[in-house]
Amino acid sequence: MMLKDKVVVIYGAGGAIGGAAARAFASEGARLFVTGRHREPVDAVAGDIVSAGGSAEAATIDALDEQAVDQHLHYVTHRAGRVDISLNAVGIPDSQILGVPLLELDAEKFSLPVTAYARSYFLTARLAARRMIANRSGVIMTITALPSRTGTTLNGGYGPAMAAKEALTRDLSAELAPHGIRVVSLRPHGIPETPTMKHVHELKSPGITDEQFAEFLARTTHPRRATTLAEVANVAVFMASDQASGMTGTTVT
Repeated sequence: MMLKDKVVVIYGAGGAIGGAAARAFASEGARLFVTGRHREPVDAVAGDIVSAGGSAEAATIDALDEQAVDQHLHYVTHRAGRVDISLNAVGIPDSQILGVPLLELDAEKFSLPVTAYARSYFLTARLAARRMIANRSGVIMTITALPSRTGTTLNGGYGPAMAAKEALTRDLSAELAPHGIRVVSLRPHGIPETPTMKHVHELKSPGITDEQFAEFLARTTHPRRATTLAEVANVAVFMASDQASGMTGTTVT
């Protein structure tokens, strides 16, 4: 098992990518502490893991609340002795952001994803790193998206937010690598099976079917097919494992 006995904290575990990663980590032997702002979907993920014979505890945590994140990590280290892996897969509501041209978008709504995503990643990474330094070991991870590097329309501040997270990954790595801590980002393409991409479909391409939208996404990739949740989760497992020990300060596309 690639992650046997590793202690993993996931923020946004109730989401599609966070939940898929949690299940994949658990299947590789990790001990999971899954969190999210809404308890029901996080409980469902923890329940699936436990039912499959894995180890998972759920908690309601707002990853923008520094005190809440810090207190939860204190609990984790008390229960498990350490934190080996921190994955920030947090998402924010985007119903009033996506689909609005930049020329018409309110400045506050533009700034919301930029500040929220960067703050959440900064807080969870910094507070996890403080626990990891003592063991001179750990992996800090987050999820970004293609708009960080590709011009897109009707995404508001989402692209700048993802670019900020990737820049923070590089800066965190530069400071933390001497302490034995790796920092990486995962940048999947649009995943048709996720609620976020279904929402994007409804906003940007309301006149085409689900199958046509999936085909559109596939045409924008090198292999001409859409990424799956399972593929993203499997890459997350590899990047969190010792098999990827030479990789830090980078974004995996």
